[in-house]
Amino acid sequence: MLKQQLLQKEQHKLSPQQIKLMKLVQLSTLDFEQRVKQELEENPALELKEEASDLEKEEISEENNNDFDLIENKNESIDLSEIDEYLSDDEIEDFKSYAQYQQNCGEKERYITPIVSVNSFQDYLKSQLHTFRLNKEDLLIADFIIGNIDDDGYIRRKISSMVDDILLILGISVTAEKVEYLLTNYIQKLDPVGLGSRNLQECLLIQLEKNKINQDIFLAKKIIQDNFEYFVKKNYKKLQKKLEINKKKLKKAIFQIEKLNPKPGKIYSENVKNLDHIIPDFTIRIVDEKLELSLNQRNTPELKVSSLYLDMLKSYKSSKEKNNENTIVFLKQKIDSAKWFVDAIKKRKNTLMLTMDTIMNYQKEYFLTGDPVKIKPMILKNISQKIGVGISTVSRVANSKYVNTPYGTFLIKSFFSEKMINKEGKEISSIEIKKLLGESIARENKKKPFTDEKLSKILEKKGYLVARRTIAKYRDQMHIPVARMRKHL
Repeated sequence: MLKQQLLQKEQHKLSPQQIKLMKLVQLSTLDFEQRVKQELEENPALELKEEASDLEKEEISEENNNDFDLIENKNESIDLSEIDEYLSDDEIEDFKSYAQYQQNCGEKERYITPIVSVNSFQDYLKSQLHTFRLNKEDLLIADFIIGNIDDDGYIRRKISSMVDDILLILGISVTAEKVEYLLTNYIQKLDPVGLGSRNLQECLLIQLEKNKINQDIFLAKKIIQDNFEYFVKKNYKKLQKKLEINKKKLKKAIFQIEKLNPKPGKIYSENVKNLDHIIPDFTIRIVDEKLELSLNQRNTPELKVSSLYLDMLKSYKSSKEKNNENTIVFLKQKIDSAKWFVDAIKKRKNTLMLTMDTIMNYQKEYFLTGDPVKIKPMILKNISQKIGVGISTVSRVANSKYVNTPYGTFLIKSFFSEKMINKEGKEISSIEIKKLLGESIARENKKKPFTDEKLSKILEKKGYLVARRTIAKYRDQMHIPVARMRKHL
């Protein structure tokens, strides 16, 4: 039965401007530079701020208070025909925004980013593929298959899915057998060895096939091909029993496998990534035993609304012509967008500085000493409550920004940690627990590695009450495998 009822709800909705501002806050230094460059190129009403005369400063102040309408030019008037010609010109000169922006940053804060030309991983593979004698159709299909190889060097898609996509995208009807043939006979022959594998087992086998056959290699192939599950689980006793070999022979075969590369694509992709460098957003210095925080100048470009566009808007508004409405709307949109972007940059700067300053003061002992044990338990809510912004805003700053300290450059997120209580009832950070956990695992006998239960007892002896499940959670966060997977022969 249908019924009518009144329901009161409270909803918080972000305006489009607030969403854009949050996106700006989240950007790294390099991405923010690109965003500023893009805005300068797309919006001619926005330009880089130069040293203004006293008269210009007075005019800017007036225009801000009077919504663009009070800029007066008593000595000269604007020719509307020239403005129409300017607006209709498709060949507007490029704004040289990026170079001017770097120049305005000052000599001390200027960063020159080298331009490096690097072929992509896919291009590198295609250049090898094109040395084979393949007909045009097979070459197109092989190129498409290469496009499905990820950065690790694997093809993680089903052959049947690729067959469907080849028909849909290339318009070529091909069988699964044909794709399999091109994959195994051409793509898997490319460098690095092991490329184009569907799984780890296939990847290791391809690499072993390339090695010169001897007793150790033969045994290693048998382990991977017929006893892969035992190998992955490091069940060495069952391997010895199944293969009827002693520990010494098994150790030699395992050694051959361990020399292989489980992610062949990383050989190339890691080299490309190493060309990137971290540009810190903040710098913390110790001056006279006090902490001093500064924001990278690349995060604070000096922008302003174009005075030319403000003058044009005023002239068109004062004009009595009726066909100026579209032009006025266009100018007003561009000017409003420019004003919002200038204001958003200021808000972004304030948000970044306020958040990082609070984090710095919260972790003051650490930043003064550099001792990880001094890091206090801190969660996003602690900072959010102190500065009066949402947790999501703090998260955006912490997850994407770096800070340069006297002890190195760190992701801000690394200073956040859970609260733990030791035997003395004192609050300690989970970072301290992880440090002790890593040290204990590093000192263990790899033939008999510590279980999580044993690690819990070791920490308990040192005065830290940490449950086995918590040990397992921290170990996973540190990317340390379970005891069985850390075992060596």
